[in-house]
Amino acid sequence: MLISTKGRYALRVMIDLAEHQIEGYIPLKEVARRQDISEKYLESIVKLLVKANLLSGLRGKGGGYKLTKSPDLYTVGGILRLTEDSLAPVSCIDQGPESCPHMAECRTLAMWQGLAKIINEYLDGITITDLMKSGTAGDFYVI
Repeated sequence: MLISTKGRYALRVMIDLAEHQIEGYIPLKEVARRQDISEKYLESIVKLLVKANLLSGLRGKGGGYKLTKSPDLYTVGGILRLTEDSLAPVSCIDQGPESCPHMAECRTLAMWQGLAKIINEYLDGITITDLMKSGTAGDFYVI
């Protein structure tokens, strides 16, 4: 599993909008400037977030984007599942039982399924609010 720039930037957009939510609708140009990300690239990411109803948009003067709900209701897992093709560590986990003719006797399947469960539970346990509060990479390290 490799998280793309789309997934990483989507998280940065969500955190930025959450940090500035009292300002109402935030122009994408401001988010792009603060995050040092191409506005054109952010447009495609924001379109995906709006389509999934994670953000709402308003056109025209005073327009921009804002969260549709409180930052503590958005999980990292939910956002990444939207932006990434998969969070599975191996392709057969996502494709179902008919994807691999060796699945019935696969000695590693249970291990991959366990890893997928750990990944999803970990990412679903972190909210945008958590990321707003985090100060160091060690904030989310779990043994």
